[in-house]
Amino acid sequence: MTNSNVRILVVDDEPPIRKLLRVGLGSQGYAISEAPNAKVAIELMEQEKPDLVLLDLGLPGMGGHELLRKWRDEGLDIPVVILSSRTDEAGIVNALELGADDYVTKPFGMNELVARIRVALRHKFQQQGEKPVFQSGDLSVDLVKRIVKVEGKEIKLSPKEYDILRILVQHAGKVLTHHFILKQIWDDSTDVQYLRVYVRQLRQKIEKIPDQPRYITTETGVGYRLRVD
Repeated sequence: MTNSNVRILVVDDEPPIRKLLRVGLGSQGYAISEAPNAKVAIELMEQEKPDLVLLDLGLPGMGGHELLRKWRDEGLDIPVVILSSRTDEAGIVNALELGADDYVTKPFGMNELVARIRVALRHKFQQQGEKPVFQSGDLSVDLVKRIVKVEGKEIKLSPKEYDILRILVQHAGKVLTHHFILKQIWDDSTDVQYLRVYVRQLRQKIEKIPDQPRYITTETGVGYRLRVD
């Protein structure tokens, strides 16, 4: 699918932001629809059936969280990328837990936003089923044989380390919240510090410079993301 066939619904109450997105994303070939509030967004969702939504959390009336919850409760699985202020970590986490696919913080760079959009759309349009081997730079993960290699050399991981890496691979490019990862591997009562210890150990094994990770990046106050080349 080419960019010209992709329609993005921008839901933001700030006209300058909508204009920036209309011009910037339009130059990339995307078709843009705009909504200043939830009411218009709901109408456009029904009329135009966009391929992706850029959603501001601070909407007047029905807020972004409430709108996202409504769409997900209705079974709408359209990719949603959150637009949020840089200080709204709790709001970002809440939105991701409600089913948002990713987020960018204001002010944002257009290149970063386009990259987030491409990742979200790839997850939507990709064929069902995982690729058996994930590759990013010198890191490869064989999800069938459970073999992890860096620069062609097999790396031995503990079961929990592998489980964390597997989940990151399955959602490569997307930010995963601490809560999401903990729920998948342990249970909701497990302390996030437990996860940080395992991620630190995992980085020691797969990263060339663990303190400056290339593959598993930290989303401060939110969670982790596995880089996609």
